[in-house]
Amino acid sequence: MTDRKTLGLLILILVVSAVVAALNPRFLSPVNLSNTANLIGLFGLFAIAQAFVIISGGIELSSGSVIALLGVLFVDLVGQGALSPGIATLLVLGLGALIGVAHGVLIARVGLQPFVVTLCGLLIYRGIARYYTEDATAGFAFGASFPVLEWLTTGRILGVPNSLTALALVALVTGVVLHRSVFGRWLLATGRNPDGARYAGVNTDLVLICAYAICATLTALAALFIAMYTRSISPASHGNFYELYAIAAAVLGGCSLRGGEGTILGVVLGTVLLQVLQNLVNMLGIPSSLNFAVMGAVILLGVLADAWVARRRAGAKG
Repeated sequence: MTDRKTLGLLILILVVSAVVAALNPRFLSPVNLSNTANLIGLFGLFAIAQAFVIISGGIELSSGSVIALLGVLFVDLVGQGALSPGIATLLVLGLGALIGVAHGVLIARVGLQPFVVTLCGLLIYRGIARYYTEDATAGFAFGASFPVLEWLTTGRILGVPNSLTALALVALVTGVVLHRSVFGRWLLATGRNPDGARYAGVNTDLVLICAYAICATLTALAALFIAMYTRSISPASHGNFYELYAIAAAVLGGCSLRGGEGTILGVVLGTVLLQVLQNLVNMLGIPSSLNFAVMGAVILLGVLADAWVARRRAGAKG
């Protein structure tokens, strides 16, 4: 079933891309393809992050606020010369991991609902980011240059954006973790049937904590790339609704919101489809204010498709 979903998604991407190219040939221009590839890399990183939590049976609503907070910290620490780019990178990734562990502990050990924990996180991290900068925009000083860091995050190899290369590497590693490791089997089992997994000897609490830690760490990595891409961050708006993009990509990619199902390849393809749709909106001159309507429609269609598949399976078993 998963293979058919992935194949269907790939065909849909090709069809939509062909339609966009036919309506506006600029879609296939090198500049547009390069920009789209870069955005796929940036958004794909935190979409994969979201997938780990959704597969566990949870949800992560604070992704955008985490990206804003960690982005602000990174830009300020590096821009002011307080820390070297390398140390600041390790600090941001470490903070991301701590945020994920905190979420996992509150959900797995304390017993709070993922929706409540991450919704509170959405508000808390956004508020801290705004307080930290006194609601001012954080950015690098005029003329500031960090050649190695800039090349790693915004550079290109043979015309391919390094953000897309980073996504490919992350997808490869997380694909092995999810589909070829014991932890991956435990994660899928926990999402599909937590009680059954627990009775089978799986430490479901630890699995959930690890899932949220992986999610927040990958989100922190995305925050670094996005911060270097934008080079300035308004804490009130930076990363707004990014969690919706991530959820939409994961759902489109075959992740069930009930948990226990999903593939990394599917999430990457879901990200590609979303960016192609965004490109369609821009190329056809559709008001950008409708972007959120597109996202909402995509999530709704994905949930409806998931419910339809669930009913088909239930009917087949019956």
